[in-house]
Amino acid sequence: MAAEARRQGWRVVAFAFAGSADLGGAVDAMIPCRIDTMAPVLAALDREKVSGVLLSGKFWMGDLLAARAPDAAHANLATRAGALLDGNITQVIVGALNGMGIELLDQRPFLGDWLGAARLWSVREPGEAEWRDIRRGFTVARLNAEASVGQTVVVKRGVVSAVEAIEGTTETIRRGTALSGSGAVVVKAVARGHDFRFDTPAIGPDTLQAAAAGGATAVAVQARSVMILDAEATVRCADAAGIALVSADDAD
Repeated sequence: MAAEARRQGWRVVAFAFAGSADLGGAVDAMIPCRIDTMAPVLAALDREKVSGVLLSGKFWMGDLLAARAPDAAHANLATRAGALLDGNITQVIVGALNGMGIELLDQRPFLGDWLGAARLWSVREPGEAEWRDIRRGFTVARLNAEASVGQTVVVKRGVVSAVEAIEGTTETIRRGTALSGSGAVVVKAVARGHDFRFDTPAIGPDTLQAAAAGGATAVAVQARSVMILDAEATVRCADAAGIALVSADDAD
């Protein structure tokens, strides 16, 4: 995303948190940050004359809940957010940036080919029974996402064995397949009106490895809304396990 932003002519200043990828030569400046300390971030945004902010990566809600006492700027934003729901957090971030004359940018124009239309990625196509579970999964995953709970569900023969909460996609798959046994499907979808300025959901090789380990037979993601990270490796994992991997519209 940083490289694509530079290709489009942006000067890129990275606010890097612990565990961030090595951005190498893809940025013009690097500023280390912590999730519980917002005052230096706000000061740097002003100092660097930032006009647009692009969010990338993932914050684990568990890390946010377990963070040490925040600084005053963070505490002020948290108080304004109230309950730590995705929508509340988004509104506070957008409001704070707007107050500084900064636009929060839609991530999709910076994602290249990672978001795609409905298509079959794997060699094997889902069977009729798998498609029934995929459609059921889309219905439940969207409801879960619209409640700001999570975006991934595990389904077998119409029975939902797991819905994602703060544990993330991979742990949801492990829990769901452990409960359902082999033959389940994994589905990931977004809420109607999902704000792609704040988050673009994704799956990758780790997702398929967890699905394969649990005996899942199909993985479906919402087309044009969920990224396939490292697509070549992800498809390779799917094919090696005989998993049907598809991007689909939830009404299919």
